[in-house]
Amino acid sequence: MSVFLELGQRPDEPGPPINGPGAFPPEVYARLEGDAKEIVARYPSARSALLPLLHLVQSEDGYLTPAGIAFCATQLGLTHAEVTAVATFYSMYRRTPTGEYLVGVCTNTLCAIMGGDVILEALQDHLGIHAGQTTDDGRVTLEHVECNAACDYAPVVMVNWEFFDNQTPPSARDLVDGLRAGEPPVPTRGAPLCTFRETARTLAGLPGSRGSGSDVGAATLAGLRVAQELGMTAPDAPATATSHATPDDTKAAAEATKDEPAPGPSATVPPKTDSDK
Repeated sequence: MSVFLELGQRPDEPGPPINGPGAFPPEVYARLEGDAKEIVARYPSARSALLPLLHLVQSEDGYLTPAGIAFCATQLGLTHAEVTAVATFYSMYRRTPTGEYLVGVCTNTLCAIMGGDVILEALQDHLGIHAGQTTDDGRVTLEHVECNAACDYAPVVMVNWEFFDNQTPPSARDLVDGLRAGEPPVPTRGAPLCTFRETARTLAGLPGSRGSGSDVGAATLAGLRVAQELGMTAPDAPATATSHATPDDTKAAAEATKDEPAPGPSATVPPKTDSDK
């Protein structure tokens, strides 16, 4: 009996893992190549620049395409498979066309308890789209986010990864209405909003025209303030033994063990020690 196994992305993910144009126009390729050289020069090993280069090509199309994958592979001397493996691991790299503003609603535990699920439902009804889709005007792409790492201001909505704290269904509707009207609201904290492609270029490490961000809010510092009032301090780090091993010692140890077989599986998990027997 034969069993067919289809490998690929999750069933709820739209389209193939990477799709779109297969190559950049020559003038675009030349421009991106200049930016890539600036980025790669910051790293002692070229392949370490892969993550910012993926943001760079995402800033061109608004999502990752075969053209962007091929560009990164060529710049870093990697295979397309190596670049794709990294690109499909991180959720910040988009696989489908993205609007000017990526609106992410946190639906993880605390935000959900405080109303995150209700906010997402309200935005889906208000925009006439489901999470993962983009409005017809190309302004807003809506997505649900597992965690925005901002539980102190739950429920939180992020726009191009800038925070809008303490949201409600009405305030979230006003937020997306402003985005669609070309009047993006000011984030609760952090830098002023820019478009998704401009944000991707910033994440690539290239200069932009964004202003400075606002200060950290009081809720974020509440624990620190209480600790200071109570005179609490972190314990000293334990002293670590200083290693006097030389490169020759390390090499000799590696040579002595390189042909030894790996330890076999234990009959118990975790393995029993002498004291357990």
